Amino acid sequence: MLKGISIYPETLSSKKKIIKVRRDKDGPGRESGHGSVSVDAAEAGLLSRDEAARGPSSGSCIDQLPVRMDYGEELRSPITSLTPGESKTSSPSSPEEDVMLGSLTFSVDYNFPKKALVVTIQEAHGLPVMDDQTQASDPYIKMTILPDKRHRVKTRVLRKTLDPVFDETFTFYGIPYSQLQDLVLHFLILSFDRFSRDDVIGEVMVPLAGVDPSTGKVQLTRDIIKRNIQKCISRGELQVSLSYQPVVQRMTVVVLKARHLPKMDITGLSGSPDPYVKVNVYYGRKRIAKKKTHVKKCTLNPAFNESFIYDIPTDLLPGISIEFLVIDFDRTTKNEVVGRLILGAHSVTAGGAEHWQEVCESPRKPVAKWHSLSEY
Repeated sequence: MLKGISIYPETLSSKKKIIKVRRDKDGPGRESGHGSVSVDAAEAGLLSRDEAARGPSSGSCIDQLPVRMDYGEELRSPITSLTPGESKTSSPSSPEEDVMLGSLTFSVDYNFPKKALVVTIQEAHGLPVMDDQTQASDPYIKMTILPDKRHRVKTRVLRKTLDPVFDETFTFYGIPYSQLQDLVLHFLILSFDRFSRDDVIGEVMVPLAGVDPSTGKVQLTRDIIKRNIQKCISRGELQVSLSYQPVVQRMTVVVLKARHLPKMDITGLSGSPDPYVKVNVYYGRKRIAKKKTHVKKCTLNPAFNESFIYDIPTDLLPGISIEFLVIDFDRTTKNEVVGRLILGAHSVTAGGAEHWQEVCESPRKPVAKWHSLSEY
């Protein structure tokens, strides 16, 4: 059986939400209880859309899993990247053909009396199709000033266009002109998706070392390139503890603390995030449980100390992955993922793989470690 139990220290609630999977002698597991487990497509999944559309006849590894196909929706992998040829596609390590991603036009100016950098995002041309149904995209742009990432802004979403005209101006105060040469403008071009996480079209990196706005506005056009996941800067750190008891076949997951989380206020002001952690448990390529912690208000270094318990048969343990999403809660707009950590079969970092191996090799012993969060 597999079941998840939420334990909240703040409320000491005795309520339990149980999710069960039973392995029958004749093969596929069956779900116990009423109805199937709901899946939040915006934050989970291990299959591409094309794979999901093919279903059981596709010959994917899902066919051999002891969990029924109807246990949850088939979505994309936590470790796969977004590429412009397809909304949800292969991993960043897969070889890709060169794809034209279009161009971005913007201008850079400097306001000396106010000591402010002024960036105008004007337009983009020739963006790839990200929505097969409409044969268009719903583009918007996130802009960050590197290396400290203190200033973050984003444009509005423009619907069903491959040549969006934004004409939006952003002013960043408190930046001395002498520091411009050390800064880099990072533009991330995305396509909004109402039912899943937004598709990444590409990025533009502009070092200001080669730009001189001292005599007036400088207009630039740059080609959009495929996003380089390896360039992503750490999004803070998360401390988690795992322990496995083989006698009772139980995995205990404790979300302990996070530290050095980035400020997620898109205005670039000093607003701190309201973080919480969502825990997704996968068997193979199927999400089989999801839990979340309480929201911690206005902090970059939250302490959660919340436990989640899952009954996992020992023979299924090698196929288990646990995904931790640190999310900034927002009452008025869409919640934004701060960073992600994956432990288990789909660990993508050496630290994550070592942590999981130590848990499996040290039964009954809680193993707590800090991990750097990756960008989602």
